[in-house]
Amino acid sequence: MSCFAQEANKLASIYSDPAAPVGNPSLKVPTVVKPLFNTWLRDTYVTLGPDGNYYMTGTTAAAGRKFENGKMHCWDYNDGIYLWRSKDLLSWQSMGLIWSFDKHAADWQKRGKPIKPGSKSVNGDVLDSMYRALWAPEIHYLKSKKKWVIVACINGGIGSFMLISASGKPEGPYQNIEGNKAHAIFPNIDLSIFEDTDGKVYLLGHDHFIAKMKDDLSDVAEPFKKLKETPYQPEPYIEGIYLTKHHHKYQLLQTVWSVPKADGTYTYLRDEKKDKVLYSYDVVVAEADHIYGPYGPRYPAILEGGHNNTFLDKQGNWWSTTFFNPRGIMGTHYPLTCRPGIVPLKWVNGRLMPDQKKAELFYKSLKTN
Repeated sequence: MSCFAQEANKLASIYSDPAAPVGNPSLKVPTVVKPLFNTWLRDTYVTLGPDGNYYMTGTTAAAGRKFENGKMHCWDYNDGIYLWRSKDLLSWQSMGLIWSFDKHAADWQKRGKPIKPGSKSVNGDVLDSMYRALWAPEIHYLKSKKKWVIVACINGGIGSFMLISASGKPEGPYQNIEGNKAHAIFPNIDLSIFEDTDGKVYLLGHDHFIAKMKDDLSDVAEPFKKLKETPYQPEPYIEGIYLTKHHHKYQLLQTVWSVPKADGTYTYLRDEKKDKVLYSYDVVVAEADHIYGPYGPRYPAILEGGHNNTFLDKQGNWWSTTFFNPRGIMGTHYPLTCRPGIVPLKWVNGRLMPDQKKAELFYKSLKTN
């Protein structure tokens, strides 16, 4: 082997390939996928409960709020956590607002952060006077603990927290765990939770952090530390962390924007100061034998389906959530954006990807219901 080839192999083992396979129809969210119902929602999260019902939550806009030009958003504030339930993934029933800032939040969660007059969001939305929006809630049933929990974050640099159902039911009421009664348990956004097959529970957070929890779920049992990963070089902004398991290996899902290059190709190496044109919001996956890593090279799994979670249905089939992000290319071909959707998945040669045939069958059933 030549010295050049040896050096190339060495670099390949250190860094993930940043090429974004834009235009690959086998990896894109299938065109038949559409909203399950007409409610404004981002960061869709779905799980199957022990009672045989599916439960959904996500980032919502404040109910009854008057928006300029009728354009809904949640960049500045909303009212809390909403929940939906379904027996078949086709028909969904609203369970209403199950946790609200006004009724259930601790003082640090209620406080918010003032915004300068005239501020606008990254999409140009006119903002109000304060940041206090709950983002990216996830609802989990922890089998080993027999408890329903929710993790979520608050915008404006306020941080993330974990709630536990006092009733043992998915609709709550929910209470702060001890570790975040007085302050955020994690100082950044996009907190997620993972229960391993041995019953140990971990919190994962934005910017590649992880911490094991105490057995009683009252707090973290260790400081948050960085996951060992095979990064891009240089590492761009990545969000929407989620961890699951398949064939006894840990599967780390994250979301990254692709951006166009001058030569007509696309890359995940985004320079936030220079790259103002975002293209697609993609899910990338990496695999590891150990929960802390090292995780192998990332591969693009679901194009345009970012900030998702995966879940198994009653038959053991894999699914991903999606929300039809309005930014980038997605906003040009989705008639409705920021709505809840789900995508059937399959594993091909050990890699996760959309299942076009199952998507066609499922959404054909949705039309008839």
